Amino acid sequence: MASTGEIPQRTALLRPGVYGRGTETVDLILKAALDVLVDEGAAAFTLRRIAARCGMKVGNLSYHFARKEQLIQLLLDDLLDYYERLLDETVRQPGLAPEEQLRRIITLVLDDITSKRTTHVFTELWALANHNAAVADRVAAFYARAHRNIAAVIAPMNPALSPEQVDVVARFISAAMEGTTIFAGHGKPWEHQMPQLTALAVASLVQLARTIRPDEIPALA
Repeated sequence: MASTGEIPQRTALLRPGVYGRGTETVDLILKAALDVLVDEGAAAFTLRRIAARCGMKVGNLSYHFARKEQLIQLLLDDLLDYYERLLDETVRQPGLAPEEQLRRIITLVLDDITSKRTTHVFTELWALANHNAAVADRVAAFYARAHRNIAAVIAPMNPALSPEQVDVVARFISAAMEGTTIFAGHGKPWEHQMPQLTALAVASLVQLARTIRPDEIPALA
């Protein structure tokens, strides 16, 4: 399934405190924040620049979001919601074998990486995380959720693995996919090879998840 790379418009903002007042305004701020991150990068991701992008005074924006880390948290929450809906629509289907579910996850992720939004958002978030512990914590929490989704599919595929070993394999598969972003993401040198890279990833990573033995992981390490 091809990904549009767009986050659906939020219909409600059910969050307490600073985010709870004026959902249309919050949506406007979030869209501006995402646009700044995608189009201008981590260096431009400031409350002043985001306020200018949505035609708002920085003081008014600060009323809703006192720190940019709060914006990043909400952006990541939206991304998680978006990917959870994609998984519900394409992967978590009745009667679908775990092996086929993993194939679809890999295909979905690598297809999504080719979008401008995904390539730019995540590379810029990684850059912010290098210098901001709060952002790093939020990005780590996002990927922990992604790893759990992969692990949930691997566990029934290879029941001989312990929960810890399932986690290691899930993290390796996630890292293998995310690593393509800097080489074959939107506008990157190997973008034109992403179909072949996806086919190789599906074949090799599904095979790995299905066949690796518990004794092989410590032996390889």
